[in-house]
Amino acid sequence: MPKAAVVCLAIFFILAVRGEVMALDLKCTDFEQNEFIPRKYSCQGEDKSPALHWIDEPLETKSFAIICDDPDAPSGIWVHWLIYNIPAQRHGLPEGTEKKEMLEDGARQGVNDSGDIGYGGPCPPPGRAHRYFFKLYCLDTMLNLKPGFTKDDLLNAMKGHVIEEAQLIGLYKR
Repeated sequence: MPKAAVVCLAIFFILAVRGEVMALDLKCTDFEQNEFIPRKYSCQGEDKSPALHWIDEPLETKSFAIICDDPDAPSGIWVHWLIYNIPAQRHGLPEGTEKKEMLEDGARQGVNDSGDIGYGGPCPPPGRAHRYFFKLYCLDTMLNLKPGFTKDDLLNAMKGHVIEEAQLIGLYKR
């Protein structure tokens, strides 16, 4: 188990024993909330997904979904990543999640607005910083979408199944 996951689980256990209520929390090992996303996760770098981890999901969670998008794109909201059916026993995704429709654990990825499967990193036009919203959804079911699904397809399939959600916002500027 990665060291970050062990630390997160230890913190969760300590707080649970003390009876403190926690809310779903989404983190990245390489940037904090409202901080800049490292270049390696962008189109100017290796264009690989950052490592994400989460704790304190509701007990009734059957799967997770993640949507990453940029609301500051000149053409409107730009979708960078769609992934769903992340198994409930997972508490994160590794850096560089493979860019294929179905992962070994059954998680499925959709088409981003560049027309590719999987993660497509920040690539804003030169100028001001853009915000990148990584949204984590706890679902009470597994979903069944056709290959090549879009953000609208995923949002429609999740209707009535979202138990809790969390988000992490990263910034990027060229």
